[in-house]
Amino acid sequence: MSGPAAAPSLTPVFVRLKLSLLRNGLRQSSGRTAAFVASLVVVLLVAAFMVLGFLLLRGHEAAGAVAVLTVAVFALGWAVMPLFLPSGDETLDPSRLVMLPLRPQPLVRALLVASLVGIGPLFTLCLAVGAVAAVAHGAAAVVFAVLAVPLVLLVCVALSRAIATANVRLLTSRKGRDMALLSGLVIALGIQGVNFGLQALGRAEDLSALDTVASVVGWLPPASAVAAVLSAADGDLALAVARLVPSLVLLAVLLWWWRRSLVRLMVEPDGSTVGAAPEAVRDTARGPLARMLPAGRTGAVMERCFRYLWRDPKTKAGWVSALAIGALVPMVNAFQESGSVYWACFATGMLGLQMFNQFGQDSSAFWMVAQTIASPADAFAELRDRAYVMAAVTVPFTVLVAVGTAAVAGGWSQLPEVFGLAFALLGAMLALGVVVSVRYPYSIPQDSHRNVAPGQGGMAVAAIFGGMLAGPLLCAPLIALLVWLRVSDQHALLWLLLPLGVTYGALLTWGALKLMAGRMSRSLPEILTAVSKG
Repeated sequence: MSGPAAAPSLTPVFVRLKLSLLRNGLRQSSGRTAAFVASLVVVLLVAAFMVLGFLLLRGHEAAGAVAVLTVAVFALGWAVMPLFLPSGDETLDPSRLVMLPLRPQPLVRALLVASLVGIGPLFTLCLAVGAVAAVAHGAAAVVFAVLAVPLVLLVCVALSRAIATANVRLLTSRKGRDMALLSGLVIALGIQGVNFGLQALGRAEDLSALDTVASVVGWLPPASAVAAVLSAADGDLALAVARLVPSLVLLAVLLWWWRRSLVRLMVEPDGSTVGAAPEAVRDTARGPLARMLPAGRTGAVMERCFRYLWRDPKTKAGWVSALAIGALVPMVNAFQESGSVYWACFATGMLGLQMFNQFGQDSSAFWMVAQTIASPADAFAELRDRAYVMAAVTVPFTVLVAVGTAAVAGGWSQLPEVFGLAFALLGAMLALGVVVSVRYPYSIPQDSHRNVAPGQGGMAVAAIFGGMLAGPLLCAPLIALLVWLRVSDQHALLWLLLPLGVTYGALLTWGALKLMAGRMSRSLPEILTAVSKG
């Protein structure tokens, strides 16, 4: 009698499932197919240039340091991306496999192999090949290179999957979506960090500092696998073997952690919403900020807007990104020789863009707002109170950024005119935001990762970029006055820009409110239809 039939391998099943899901997803629309093809072409071109760059580095004294540090930075990206892009690969969400009778060890193996299918792993493979090609000299180095390339790829993929699986319930919750708001800040800080690093290298007489950092990072996986190839090329085989060990150990630890997280995910109940303490639910209206708001309609509208700002993930994402970039760009420029206090106006402009599409954040709930508007006076009050919220955040933020920039770059005497220009720009952005919100409203889908409903993308892009150009144009009179006072050497009168800027900005906002109040009161059904799409 023959024994029981061996269970079929899960690995080919999961690979076919991944390919089928990708293929079926591309069939949903021609736009999605075009985006995928374009992304693939761009990634292949970038990968080809990176490999070519590594090949050109062969024989250069900095080749080893560049290869090791590049792999280390890219591995860090694999580690943090699941925390900021929790839905980056929904096809391999392990929580969808809870009801299937799968054993953890074959499941880990199948998921690992299936995770190698995609644009990200393909780019990582090209990066690893280029990195080892830059430092592999001699037969021994080639042998270590053959081991290092798959090791780098497996460590990166396993690192990403282990972190995503261990935090899958957090990342699919509201708190997890809020974590994604930090992505804009992290990316901005990362870009500026790379910028500072490149500038420092450009000023350096040699690359000894780069070699020092690489000698330390070369013991951290998976960059240690590339450093092992470098050691083998130098003829130190014992050191090469020792540098392979950290990557092998980390891969084993990641697979164990991944398996453990899968077991816990499969057998433990989701307790993220169980046993919540009653005192955790607080009435924010009783908070100190709510008590500071005026009574009546104005206080109610402002409180509603502040609640959206704090609770709605997409609204919060826009504000967090605007605050972070608005503060980062002026301060970074202040630390450079070309820094100027006038960069504080950039922060004002970034926050002013949040005034655009005021009704999109309401979505289909705008009908409740519409019920409170029976006349142009009501529409004027609604728009005015939303502008109050913008001013309540933007004015102190602008002052803070301007003072901080002045403290770093100098130019304390320029603060009055900077404040005048900034507040005039704020008034211009508020005025434009009122016009755009009423005339060109668009929807922000709540159950999708899109920020604009299908068919409204062109209108949203035109409104935002048009506002970025029109805002400074509306401030042209004050800018001309500033230039004239500077050129005519009448610096003693520059302080007049502060009261003039405040007055000019207030008049622009008031004029836009008066102009659009009547149109808004007549266009409530059209606005509701526009913001309810998607």
